[in-house]
Amino acid sequence: MKKLYILLFSFSLLAKLSAQNKIVVFQSDFGLKDGAVSAMKGVAMGVSPDLKLFDLTHEIPAYNIWEAAYRLEQTVPYWPAGTVFVSVVDPGVGTNRKSVVLKTNTGQFIVTPDNGTLTLIAESLGIAEIREIDEAVNRRKGSEKSYTFHGRDVYAYTAARLAAGAISFEQVGKELPKQVVSIPYQKATMDGNKIKGTIAILDVQYGNIWTNIPADLFNKLNAKVGDKLHVVIYQNKIKKYEGNMPYCETFGGVAEGKPLLYLNSLLQVSFALNMGNFSATHKVYSGAEWRVELSKR
Repeated sequence: MKKLYILLFSFSLLAKLSAQNKIVVFQSDFGLKDGAVSAMKGVAMGVSPDLKLFDLTHEIPAYNIWEAAYRLEQTVPYWPAGTVFVSVVDPGVGTNRKSVVLKTNTGQFIVTPDNGTLTLIAESLGIAEIREIDEAVNRRKGSEKSYTFHGRDVYAYTAARLAAGAISFEQVGKELPKQVVSIPYQKATMDGNKIKGTIAILDVQYGNIWTNIPADLFNKLNAKVGDKLHVVIYQNKIKKYEGNMPYCETFGGVAEGKPLLYLNSLLQVSFALNMGNFSATHKVYSGAEWRVELSKR
């Protein structure tokens, strides 16, 4: 009986440690002009050379927590359960903001400061559990006097240990209530014959405007391809754009330089200028302070 107990305990422990898949995905606002990203990866490989390291992006605009939140929501669902993400957009580094690991309801882990970065992923994938990193255990040895590079010394190190199975999720640190610091924003809603939402992000290469309005909500306007939609965009309470544009399935549905409304690759309402840059032309950008109102003409 004792041997059976030990065997069952061993299998249970192995299952916990093998829940991670040795994949670590990095996101930051560091850019690639210096060695910061490489240093994080070096720390991870020092934990285990068997890890598989990938980049989400390191081109988040400096200090832009909202964009970090969006890029996680855009990407995390496409990675398998057990994947560990490191997201470091941390203007409050060294202050009393919590360093946490969130496990989503779909089984991915996100290692990050709890500063708003988890706003969208907590809503869309849900929080299975969240733990505060115990830096007495999960911090790179010899880094205790370094206060400004937690991405290397705490997050990459903890993520690597978790992904490699050197620690279980329970060994990250104490469990916290299932809530995170959230950035307030306009959720996609129907208000009479008008839809309201946020400009979640830019399609930065082309200057297209991506909102958080999903196709199923947009469909409530009963708009058909070719119908004109009235679009108003605000930054806080200041109107930045107002105009009419057709609903199109492709950019070629309008002449070059003309505006159109389309559903992007995530099936969310978006605006563009065919062969042009909507954002630069109209000085419209993205973030929680940008709102859009949409109605059928």
